[in-house]
Amino acid sequence: MSDRLLQLAPGTADDGLHLQAHHTAWTTHLFAGEPGAASEHCEAGRRLYDPERHHAHRWLYGGHDPGVCVRYMDAQVHWLLGYPDKALAIAADASALAEHVADPVGLEFALMFNAILHVDRGEPELALQRLEAAEALVTEQRLGFMMEPRFLRGAALIAQGAFDEAVACLRDALSGRLGAMVFRPYGFARLAEALARQGEHRPSLAAVREGIKAQEETGARQWDAQLHRLEGIALLGLNRVEEGQSALEEALRIARRHQAKAYELRAATTLARLWGEQVRRASARDLLASVYGWFTEGFDTADLKEAKTLLTELA
Repeated sequence: MSDRLLQLAPGTADDGLHLQAHHTAWTTHLFAGEPGAASEHCEAGRRLYDPERHHAHRWLYGGHDPGVCVRYMDAQVHWLLGYPDKALAIAADASALAEHVADPVGLEFALMFNAILHVDRGEPELALQRLEAAEALVTEQRLGFMMEPRFLRGAALIAQGAFDEAVACLRDALSGRLGAMVFRPYGFARLAEALARQGEHRPSLAAVREGIKAQEETGARQWDAQLHRLEGIALLGLNRVEEGQSALEEALRIARRHQAKAYELRAATTLARLWGEQVRRASARDLLASVYGWFTEGFDTADLKEAKTLLTELA
């Protein structure tokens, strides 16, 4: 449907219709696990958007301002593509624009996606601040949530080391109405992570399999590489080493196919750690160094710090 809108839009003189065609595309491609394509549509949307001429769009299309949407979605895209600092700046811009154009729904979305970004950067306290601001806004404005907030709370709890609390929070979230929607694969990925951190590898593997099933049902493949990486970790924890390595290699292939440098780094770090334990230190170092060396920013984020520490150990 998005492709059809993009074909129809050039036949009109209304740049607002062009904007909305790209609006459908940047969201669809991001959730489909195609951040490179999403980035192209974000760039087109940002060029077309004018807050004065398009301020009424939120009453007509999707209930939120497209200029705000393109920013918070572009922040997710930049993180996936390997630019965590640019992502942070774009995310801040999304919240500022939502406040400027007085769009409470857009501000809620911006705060929620900003919370996701902070969790991914390894900043759980900031993530919880954004989540709490979103919860207060939803109460004050009598809005609904666009995603299950307990997914974000559970993710932040994992980063804080509160694994038991995270597991309970995520299980409750997945059993609710919002937990059955498009972010369901994300919820299962976070649950699998929390269980693995507890050493509960069999339940973690079950959560991964549920997440893969959910992404097949929803088409939301944004977290595909992460789910396969977590599958590898669970299988290794069950001493199924060959299967675990295969899953990690698949995670690496998916991340590369999706151009998701953030997930490529995570998969490479996990695989390099395994190879290091198998006394394949040179291969481990070469793999991780090639991915780590690609990055030009974000060196204070959790994933890049972990990769650098491992590279030092492998030297």
